[in-house]
Amino acid sequence: METTRQNKVARLIQKDLGEIFQRNTQTMFAGAMITVTKVNITRDLSIAKVYLSIYGKDPQNILKIVESSAKEIRRLLAMRIKNQLKAIPELRFFIDDSLDYIENIERLLKK
Repeated sequence: METTRQNKVARLIQKDLGEIFQRNTQTMFAGAMITVTKVNITRDLSIAKVYLSIYGKDPQNILKIVESSAKEIRRLLAMRIKNQLKAIPELRFFIDDSLDYIENIERLLKK
């Protein structure tokens, strides 16, 4: 179960990462539309698991680009939230497949 602090930090990171992806999509991510769907953070606030929905081009390829840019993304995040957190968590990126899962369940229920 997540604490209130974890939830607040996760929401803060989700909001700011969303803006970072929106502003840098053309220069850093080959024009792909990237949405931050969920952020889970560890109890000690050291690691943030960031789930992304990637629209447009090949999602696996874009995820590799995002992972290779993780240090730059973390630096941009640190510039935005440096006054609210002592330490900026390490960012780990994953593709969010929950929409595919939901569509599959709906398709199975219709049969």
